[in-house]
Amino acid sequence: MMLNAVAREGDAGQPWLVFLHGFSGDCREWQPVGEAFPRASRLYIDLPGHGGSADCRVTHFADVCAALQATLLSYNILNYWLVGYSLGGRIAMTFACQHQPQGLLGVVVEGGHPGLQSAEQRAQRWQSDNLWAQRFAREPLNQVFDAWYRQPVFASLTPAQRDALVALRQNNDGSALAAMLLATSLSVQDDLREALRDRAFPFWYLCGERDSKFRAIADELAAPCHVIHNAGHNAHRENPEGVVACLAQIVHL
Repeated sequence: MMLNAVAREGDAGQPWLVFLHGFSGDCREWQPVGEAFPRASRLYIDLPGHGGSADCRVTHFADVCAALQATLLSYNILNYWLVGYSLGGRIAMTFACQHQPQGLLGVVVEGGHPGLQSAEQRAQRWQSDNLWAQRFAREPLNQVFDAWYRQPVFASLTPAQRDALVALRQNNDGSALAAMLLATSLSVQDDLREALRDRAFPFWYLCGERDSKFRAIADELAAPCHVIHNAGHNAHRENPEGVVACLAQIVHL
């Protein structure tokens, strides 16, 4: 299974930047950041259940990683950086840690969780994600997303920012989102902390200065962390210039 993606060609010989969006986003999410790097070739992927990949249904992280690998090969991408936000960051970390892909130059994760550490946490998260999945599958998406963006992790959003995200996300396929939410629930993700400590690839972490939950998580990871000023959980949307500046330092483009 291959995923829908948008490719932008850069200079010959330069590495690719491969971007993975967050839950309910699509291939457009990273473009304001990625297009600041015209020398690099850029690939903006629609993850399963999202955008042009809405009909791609998966049941576990392994399916997502296989689809990502097939998509990279279909574009003959052999020299690349993975850049992922939230869900996309969790997929990037899982893919890099468990598959040790050839040609991977490094991983940059913005606000991605490395995994839960107890059975109790996993049970609670599975219960929560099941309830959200039921809502996404059954209720009007504008109502669900209004509730979604009132969760504590999005507390830094202003009402105007929340309304803008609700308007942007409500055109998704609710049943496709529900399926992807359960397939990639944090409750079924491996705890990647040990693998990240023992990694053979370069790894950087980004988080917004107002994202207290993920700033605390960053402290647990054996990786350099860039704090993006004037931003919360969705730092690349709230301060794209700050994320561009960090990426430029990391990938030297």
